Amino acid sequence: MDLKLKSYKKDFDYSYTFGAFPTMELINFRRDSVIKVLVSSNYDDTSSDFSIYEVCKEKNIEVEVNDKQFNRLSPKENCYIIGVFKKFDVNIEKDKNHVVLVNPSNMGNIGTIIRTMIGFGIDNLAVIGHGADIFNPKVIRASMGAIFKLNFKHYDYFEDYMAEFKNHDMYPFMLKGAVTLDKIKVDNGNLFSLIFGNEATGLSDDFLGYGKSVFIPHYNTIDSLNLTIAAGIALYEFSSKIK
Repeated sequence: MDLKLKSYKKDFDYSYTFGAFPTMELINFRRDSVIKVLVSSNYDDTSSDFSIYEVCKEKNIEVEVNDKQFNRLSPKENCYIIGVFKKFDVNIEKDKNHVVLVNPSNMGNIGTIIRTMIGFGIDNLAVIGHGADIFNPKVIRASMGAIFKLNFKHYDYFEDYMAEFKNHDMYPFMLKGAVTLDKIKVDNGNLFSLIFGNEATGLSDDFLGYGKSVFIPHYNTIDSLNLTIAAGIALYEFSSKIK
């Protein structure tokens, strides 16, 4: 694919990994999507456990050293490797547990949640609404390449997701949640969906009617937990209950 690479935009059919580690995750888990790897002339292949030149040679991946193009794309001075890849289609699995993000807007938060999901063995993500771009390089960088191990799907409306996964127990996480997290009992035979709202507004009261709403108790010295923290706590608790 012959591309005139530009700063990322959502409507592109390709995206970037910035940094050695997420680029290696791209190569290891989504090799068929790799277009090329850009390398800065400042890259020192003796400073790490692998040489990107050797890896790309073994995987038959084009490597290009082009400082002008690299510097135009790179967001940080300490970035020496950029992966260029085609966006790919995946789907979420019906027989696995899910995380559902409703109208997420902060790309860094999405990436952090993806990395946490993979860390706790939940690798299916549904994204509701139009605010998020899961292929944004900020998401990929924050996930440290964990996105390449993820199954994900976009839905316009939560009702569309819920209609498709009627067998999942729904757990919306809300300040008005009916049950505290420590009281939740998970049946190993039941699939579940952990549902989180927007960073600023959370979930609307409509979600009180979906499944069993959950509250994570904390001191009233704060109004709420950060989304990534709440998701991490929930993922830990639920993953520990199904082991």
